[in-house]
Amino acid sequence: MNENVINFIQQQTCATISCVDEKNRPYCFSCFYAFNSDEGLLYFKSAADTHHSMLMKKNPFVAGTILPDKLNPLLVKGLQFEGLLLEECNALCKYAPGAYYRKHPMAIAIRGEIRVIQINSIKMTDSTMGFGKKITWNRTESLVEQ
Repeated sequence: MNENVINFIQQQTCATISCVDEKNRPYCFSCFYAFNSDEGLLYFKSAADTHHSMLMKKNPFVAGTILPDKLNPLLVKGLQFEGLLLEECNALCKYAPGAYYRKHPMAIAIRGEIRVIQINSIKMTDSTMGFGKKITWNRTESLVEQ
């Protein structure tokens, strides 16, 4: 994964994630996250009885966005991703709680479980690198810069 993408994700704190309901209508929620750059995993916390958790249990395919915590209206910067919510028993979920609570220690007081999204593709727009500059990444392909 491109270092610019990794640095951007690690510097931010909040993502918007979209899933779909039984009628294939989109449903979005926002969450704080931690990022595992080695495995391309996004960790977030959610209670099992929330609407989005129940939807993702039925259909684990998700998409989302991450924008800068502090927006600069003169610079377009952010990314879109697609991924898969992993089952809690997946070996890749083992270290998720520790990583998440290191980044968000106060969250330990909030009910819920740490969930893991395996990011499968990313498209990042970063106009600080030139107007309309896009960086794409796909888990099954090599980095492609446009």
